[in-house]
Amino acid sequence: QVRLVESGGGLVQPGGSLRLSCECSGFDIQDYYMNWNRQFPNDERELITSLFIRHNVKNIAGSVEGRFTTEADVVKNTVYLQMNSLRPSDTAVYYCNRGNYWGQGTRVTVSS
Repeated sequence: QVRLVESGGGLVQPGGSLRLSCECSGFDIQDYYMNWNRQFPNDERELITSLFIRHNVKNIAGSVEGRFTTEADVVKNTVYLQMNSLRPSDTAVYYCNRGNYWGQGTRVTVSS
C-alpha cells in the first residue's frame, strides 16, 4: 500500500528555517519522481521541487531557488524539503506526492 506522510510544519518567523519530511511506504522513493508542492491560502497550488534519485534529477522552482532544496534518505525511504530564509509569502500547506499519490499535507505559517 502506497503511503506518504508529511510532517515538520509549524509557525516560524520570517527569515527562519524549517525541514519538512515525507515518510513513504509501499514503494521505493528512488524509482519515482518525488515532488513537493504547496497550496496557498487562496487555493493556488505550486509545484516547487522534484527529485528522481535513480536518474540523478533535481528540479527547484524559480520562486524558491536558492532558499529551498530537496533531498532524501533512501534508508529511511523519506524525502525532505529544507526551507531557509522563509517569507510570509511561503505560508501554505505543503504536500509531497508521487504521481497520483499524495500525503495529507503539513501547514507552514511564516509570521512574526
